[in-house]
Amino acid sequence: MTRPIQALVHTQAISHNYQVVKRNAPHSRAFAVVKANAYGHGLQRAATALQAADGFGILEFDNALALRQWGLQQPILLLEGVFSQSELIEAARQDLRIAIHEPGHLVWLEQTTLSRPVHVFLKLNTGMNRLGFPAEQAHDLVARLQKLPNVASITLMAHFATADEPAKGIEKQLTRFASATSGLDLPISLANSAATLAYPQAQHNWVRPGIVLYGSTPFEDRTAEQLGLQAAMTLQAQIIAEQHLQAGDAVGYGATFVADKPMRIGVVACGYADGYPRHAPTGTPVLVDGQRTRLIGRVSMDMLTVDITDLPQARIGSPVELWGKGLPIDDVARAAGTIGYELMCAVAPRVRVVEG
Repeated sequence: MTRPIQALVHTQAISHNYQVVKRNAPHSRAFAVVKANAYGHGLQRAATALQAADGFGILEFDNALALRQWGLQQPILLLEGVFSQSELIEAARQDLRIAIHEPGHLVWLEQTTLSRPVHVFLKLNTGMNRLGFPAEQAHDLVARLQKLPNVASITLMAHFATADEPAKGIEKQLTRFASATSGLDLPISLANSAATLAYPQAQHNWVRPGIVLYGSTPFEDRTAEQLGLQAAMTLQAQIIAEQHLQAGDAVGYGATFVADKPMRIGVVACGYADGYPRHAPTGTPVLVDGQRTRLIGRVSMDMLTVDITDLPQARIGSPVELWGKGLPIDDVARAAGTIGYELMCAVAPRVRVVEG
């Protein structure tokens, strides 16, 4: 028998969540962002669930080619562009759209012989200060690109730093973008998950939903359920041992938890080597037999411990949900001082992934 831990991926939930995006942005096309192995859900599995998507956004060049090999004909956008002239040549051959965000990309477009012109997304920096040309260079850059036979079309692109924080919002970046691109009659792609759901004025021609496709909220003040999203991953394990504590007994490495009364403890086949956050503190929510309880003590490499004192039905073999349909991943992430993105992307290769 295999070790009792697995990640269930709910493909119908991914399809459902994409439709939530489409209902919220009815006049936009939507790139389904499937980078990082579809946020840990499996690229091919997610691509199948999203086969009706308008397009796909991805970082990894090999995975973009895989989407084409699987027969997907929709637009595929390389969100960080290409990293060599050879990739540019192959991107043209495979009809991949490319983000361009630094001067070297322009040089390659000017100097490389391509089998067909490519559709480019001109990345403008409006305040995120990661990738992109200064937004104020937009007119000059567009003029330069429009002269190139290697360029089939130009879409203006930017990324918001605080769309998920209502107190900060996007107005400063949106105003800078609008001012810098005034008079350019070109398609636009600005909105990530948060902007798509919270700022209709940022939706434009293409939106780029990522985290919401997988059932996690991008906001601190609105839950996934409130947004109409469904969990796309359930990480589940089992209790594999039981311990009885007396007042004063400690649990786990570092003795960080000490019982103040008699307690019953379940040992669960999941640890940080499976992707569960080591820094999750005592009190992080866990479901045992569908009942909410708490993590206690320090998470170790292969195991963690949960309080089953008040769960008389819990025993060796009882199912444990670490996050998923019954326990929002955002609740676990919040308790652990992180975000749902990190948890779903961190599920380790040794964890069996199945559809369920």
